[in-house]
Amino acid sequence: MRPLSYSRVDTVEDAVALCREPGTAFLAGGTTQVDLIRAGMNRPDHLIDINDVPLTAVEDLPGGGLRIGALARMNDVARTPAVVERYPAISRALLLGASEQLRNMASMGGNLCQRTRCAYLRDGISPCNKREPGSGCSALEGFNRGHAILGTSEHCIALHPSDVAIALVAFDAVVHTTAQALPIADFFLLPGDTPQLEHPLAQGEMITAIEVPGLPLARHSVYFKFRDRQSYEFALVSVCAALEVRDGAVADVRLALGGVGTKPWRFRRAEEALIGEPANAQAFRRAALLDLEDAVPRAHNAFKVELAARAVVRGLTEAMR
Repeated sequence: MRPLSYSRVDTVEDAVALCREPGTAFLAGGTTQVDLIRAGMNRPDHLIDINDVPLTAVEDLPGGGLRIGALARMNDVARTPAVVERYPAISRALLLGASEQLRNMASMGGNLCQRTRCAYLRDGISPCNKREPGSGCSALEGFNRGHAILGTSEHCIALHPSDVAIALVAFDAVVHTTAQALPIADFFLLPGDTPQLEHPLAQGEMITAIEVPGLPLARHSVYFKFRDRQSYEFALVSVCAALEVRDGAVADVRLALGGVGTKPWRFRRAEEALIGEPANAQAFRRAALLDLEDAVPRAHNAFKVELAARAVVRGLTEAMR
């Protein structure tokens, strides 16, 4: 491993001051950062340990929302009573997102900033526009079973890996940093012509909190994922769904999918189409297919189109119970 310098801070101000220069990076739980350094994907010269910064609280907001500190650990947030009661899909997404050991270490801010699990990015050899812009995307014609079908470009089809980000996007969370407040849908960038840019954060800009607005609909939300194995595996397709039904018709709905997009994918067309429609499997499937019209399947991941449609039907059906 390359030699690194290391500093430990206990205030946001000190962290930002030390991380302004290129070659510096924040270190929280380290479950992603250390892996990236070992793989040669991140090459910082100076790590700023921010674990003593007091950003671990989960606090109530007016109107029933929550403010989650960026350094709160995944397990702690998943088991916070207010999260379990008001946003069960967030709790479930966190519990399904990693092993118990990783959840005890991984921070909420770090989870949002994790990089894709694309094997071509991480092998250090294959052409990859995220690692070396302009070198090409090996996944386009390679093994792409686990890659995205929505939000792709000719330069990258890497899949966004976070589970909890899917639920946060469904509920219109806001990411607060030391410089700005970003709707979470804007926190994740599409690859376009610049797949190496995944977040609109400047050097030294630090996530401080995630705010989730009060949303009564979320109290009956669900999150589940289809995956190759039932323990510690990334999603082939995952879904966060919340539904309000009045007199047999859809009155309100939130729907977001993982495992399909280069960023967490909100099914907004489906949401709009479902309002006023009968709350049944046929309507759910018709609505899902509206968003899936934009899918660009590849040789090995074409099955995700049908799997996503079925996941939407199951998610919305379970959210009615």
